[in-house]
Amino acid sequence: MYLLGYDIGSSSVKASLVNAETGKCVSSAFFPKTEAAIMAARPGWAEQDPQNWWENLKLSTQAVMAGSGIGPDGIAAIGISYQMHGLVCVDKGQNVLRPAIIWCDSRAVPYGQKAFEALGETQCLSHLLNSPGNFTASKLAWIKENEPAVYERIYKIMLPGDYIAMKLTGDICTTVSGLSEGMFWDFQANDVAGFLMDYYGFDRSLIADIKPTFGEQGRVNAWAAKELGLKEGIPVTYRAGDQPNNALSLNVFNPGEIASTAGTSGVVYGVNGEVNYDPKSRVNTFAHVNHTAEQTRLGVLLCINGTGILNSWVKRNVAPGGISYSDMNRLAAQAPVGSAGVSILPFGNGAERMLENKETGCSICGVNFNLHGKQHIVRAAQEGIVFSFKYGIDIMEQMGIPVQKIHAGHANMFLSPIFRETLAGVTGAVIELYDTDGSVGAAKGAGIGAGVYKDNNEAFATLEKLEVIEPDVAQRTAYDDAYARWKSNLERAMAAF
Repeated sequence: MYLLGYDIGSSSVKASLVNAETGKCVSSAFFPKTEAAIMAARPGWAEQDPQNWWENLKLSTQAVMAGSGIGPDGIAAIGISYQMHGLVCVDKGQNVLRPAIIWCDSRAVPYGQKAFEALGETQCLSHLLNSPGNFTASKLAWIKENEPAVYERIYKIMLPGDYIAMKLTGDICTTVSGLSEGMFWDFQANDVAGFLMDYYGFDRSLIADIKPTFGEQGRVNAWAAKELGLKEGIPVTYRAGDQPNNALSLNVFNPGEIASTAGTSGVVYGVNGEVNYDPKSRVNTFAHVNHTAEQTRLGVLLCINGTGILNSWVKRNVAPGGISYSDMNRLAAQAPVGSAGVSILPFGNGAERMLENKETGCSICGVNFNLHGKQHIVRAAQEGIVFSFKYGIDIMEQMGIPVQKIHAGHANMFLSPIFRETLAGVTGAVIELYDTDGSVGAAKGAGIGAGVYKDNNEAFATLEKLEVIEPDVAQRTAYDDAYARWKSNLERAMAAF
């Protein structure tokens, strides 16, 4: 018995086939092989053609099936992970009316800000747990005002994962988790956010039927089966945005558990067991994959733009020419905890929501020309990234999320011993590194939704833990002192902004 998982990203679509009994991925493939195009007709715009997602899903499916040698009869269920916050509009014939406005498009910012001011901070934060911001609802408001002819033809609106599920099954539906990431969900009313719909002038009929995150959401129809080379009738039993799904992939379901990624940008995603929000909207709160009206499970999402991009900048501009990341890590290890007083604020990749959308820029502080060398700069960069994570985790703790463990994939910045040891040391959390990815997580989510697994613990019983990093108690004071110095530099930078 096998489970098929899809990860619909803005750069590629990946498919993975997982053996349900062993939990191991037996085949995976992604398309396109070069990064998918993002259309930007104007500055700040970002659009993609949803049909291209489908075409790449077809290629990925065909490749993964061919690579596995497994027939379509062996697939028990399908799961979908997808890029969050996008907007797909279709007519009654399920035809896409315009390119999808994706997550990194910023045209709707003024619409969300105007709604936040008109509806009031208390109303928005207590019901939506966020400002309407630049999320899906505000993008729809932009279409309503700027493309009224398109808006009048809209039958249903969807997130990218909803669109893929529609293509697979012919059914249009969504989830509470999906609606919450689009700002369409009222957590107090436990229903679609009528007050925001009314403010924007949206008809409730635009919202698709709501299905559970885990459970049957439709079955592969004859047309899709022929397109993909799959068997008609396979159930689609799981769907979630990429960040909640990344947490699921790492078996992060319960309050106090945290998932993290550290690529070009970084994400810290913590699970909260109480309805809460950050009054300053420095982090975003959405329904986690296992949230229900009876059991509150919210995902608190912190995004840090200046993560691996700082490390790569240091590699190009500071480290010796031709050095590898592994060599950089060895160089950084020559400097002590705290980098002998050097601090780097890693905020040189645009405004940071965590800093209340201030664009402070990157600062290198405390350099002594007679004392410091490249090893101190290289280490301070990694420490600065970690300290920004710590700063955000402190916000999460203020919201009632106790830090116990941080789960992460064994990739990107988490390959660096300095990075992960510093993160464990300054937060006091145990770091657990796993061998997994989003498409494998989506496949296992499908297994939970189809009843192949009785719960998440059974689904992830075979999740391979590659390494555990315990906090170094002996170095705790050194980490705390370095963080305090870094935070003091940040506070001065923010005050001067």
